[in-house]
Amino acid sequence: MHTPMSEFLKTNNIHEVECVISDMTGIARGKILPRDLFLNAGEMRLPKSVLLNTVNGEQPDNDPYVGPTDPDMICVPDPATLRIVPWAAEAVALVIHDCQNFDGSAVELSPRAVLRHVLTLFSERGWKPVVAPEMEFYLVARNSNPHEPLQPPLGRSGKSESGRQSYSIDAVNDFDPFFLELSSFCNAHQLGVETLIHEAGAGQMEINFSHGDPLELADRVFLFKRAVRETALRHGIFATFMAKPMEQEPGSAMHIHQSVVTSDSGENIFSTPDGTASELFFNYLAGLEKYIPQAMLMFAPYVNSYRRLSRFMSAPTNVRWGYDNRSCGIRIPNSDAANRRIENRVPGVDVNPYLAMAATLACGYLGMINQLSPSEPTGGGAEHVDGELPRNLEDAIFRMRACQPLSDILGKQFVKAFCEVKELEFSTYSRVISSWEREHLMLLV
Repeated sequence: MHTPMSEFLKTNNIHEVECVISDMTGIARGKILPRDLFLNAGEMRLPKSVLLNTVNGEQPDNDPYVGPTDPDMICVPDPATLRIVPWAAEAVALVIHDCQNFDGSAVELSPRAVLRHVLTLFSERGWKPVVAPEMEFYLVARNSNPHEPLQPPLGRSGKSESGRQSYSIDAVNDFDPFFLELSSFCNAHQLGVETLIHEAGAGQMEINFSHGDPLELADRVFLFKRAVRETALRHGIFATFMAKPMEQEPGSAMHIHQSVVTSDSGENIFSTPDGTASELFFNYLAGLEKYIPQAMLMFAPYVNSYRRLSRFMSAPTNVRWGYDNRSCGIRIPNSDAANRRIENRVPGVDVNPYLAMAATLACGYLGMINQLSPSEPTGGGAEHVDGELPRNLEDAIFRMRACQPLSDILGKQFVKAFCEVKELEFSTYSRVISSWEREHLMLLV
């Protein structure tokens, strides 16, 4: 039987297929199958509990979520995600899978299923969200000792950056071989990368994606992170998507531009026919204002995430909104009526892209269906505004657990399980004795 997938694999002489899913942390899990086995099987089976892994490989008590027998789930390939793995030594393909129960229903613990469900809620009202992520990351020198601070890598000049080179062309060119190969890989991997700039930090870069469907963009961000890390390794350096990898440098964000169009005509519902901002635009804004603090666990999922959210470090500490105001957590870029959009500047680049997309869209959706009204726009600097966002992981876990409207949209079982995964990660972190404690407490207290 010939299918588009079988034709693609045979045409490209593919030997193996990487069958992947995203767990809650955004790590790729799955199996590598020979081409013929992949085509004959038509599916992959994995234990449901694999979705519950923490970033350090532990699991909470999974009995409430998967039962005492830890059963399998069926992972079904999404043909739209099939692509070549350009850095592989042999001809290898990759395809992202959807997680299903044996009755065909979606596995609630799957981040991709959570985003699909949110998009279905929009679709039922005749709406279609459009997003465009901006991803910041650092290139750093190889470092095999986690106790040593990270350092900027050496470029073509043989020197590392000693200062901040925001928007510098020469600083980007210093890593030309890396970026040329990354660009080639992104094209072959069909990632739709649009622009590259040097960000404020030493060795910090930003990649922008063209706007499109949230599920497709989440897939591309999910794959992009791996492409960047693989390319960096080939050039003798590391690439990191930690939210705050270096103490004296700004953190890395994944800003999400978002708008909503009608499913039939594709008209932007944030604008009225005369070009002014619509009521739904302000409703959506209000939803972000009200619910971003409650959804913070999906925008800042690790202890390190909260180190980024510091005043005067190019990161928001508030959920104020303003026109072309980068000091606000919610920015309205200058645009014409057709392209009116909202930029959520709160998420770090360490997020699971499926969950960050689902959460920001869920916040806006709640604002629209409940006809919420936003605050007045902030005209001046908002760096002085503090206390509107959770300041640590424990606070974020508490707020997400307590927010019934978000649980109703994102899935009660998923939210409960996600909070448990994050709670276990925090418990593991809390056992670590830091260098600061040894330096300042060991002989002085």
